[in-house]
Amino acid sequence: MADSTVRYHFAPGCEAPAPDAQSRDALLLEGLRAGEEAAYEELLARFQQPVYNLVFRLLNDPSETADVLQEVFLKVFRSVNSFRGQSSLKTWVYRIAVNEAYNQRRWFTRHRLQEVGLEADEEGSRCYRDSLSDPGRSPFELAAGSEAHTLIEEALGTLNPAFRAAVVLRDIEDLNYEEIADVLQVSLGTVKSRILRGREALRKVLVGRLEPEPSMRWTPQPAE
Repeated sequence: MADSTVRYHFAPGCEAPAPDAQSRDALLLEGLRAGEEAAYEELLARFQQPVYNLVFRLLNDPSETADVLQEVFLKVFRSVNSFRGQSSLKTWVYRIAVNEAYNQRRWFTRHRLQEVGLEADEEGSRCYRDSLSDPGRSPFELAAGSEAHTLIEEALGTLNPAFRAAVVLRDIEDLNYEEIADVLQVSLGTVKSRILRGREALRKVLVGRLEPEPSMRWTPQPAE
């Protein structure tokens, strides 16, 4: 078996062609399944900070985020042999992260009433949901400077958790609709509904606090 350091690191002057994302994922998974230390290090290097940021935005609590982060990677390590590559490695890791964040919130929060009726409303509004169009620029794109971004980060904490997850995955993590549907295990229509309703909720929270220049105002656009 080739040495793991050769697999993940190349000596100066011995450059190898950069693998595409799918090949890189396959190589990393092979190393993880073989228990190679270099593979574990690469997994953490690639995903530790993004997963921390994602979970923190879902929970808004540093101590809880640290606990969830540990659980996420423990679950990844324990489940890697059962991962069959039906989605990308990134969406699989993000799905675990979102699920663990949800589990943590369900365990600690008593404010469940705000979530009551969400799924029923979405499933009962199929025609409305499927006809929604993307309103264009998100609140994140309208923000100019760190102060505005801070306001938006604070406003995220006021959103219904399901809407918040969809907005974070789309507007911060830059996942496409199909990837978000895979992470959240919901339909594309539900993804679009949550993103649009989450963005609208953000706009209502931020009205009067963010005042974009006329050239930055959004205009309706067709859904992707």
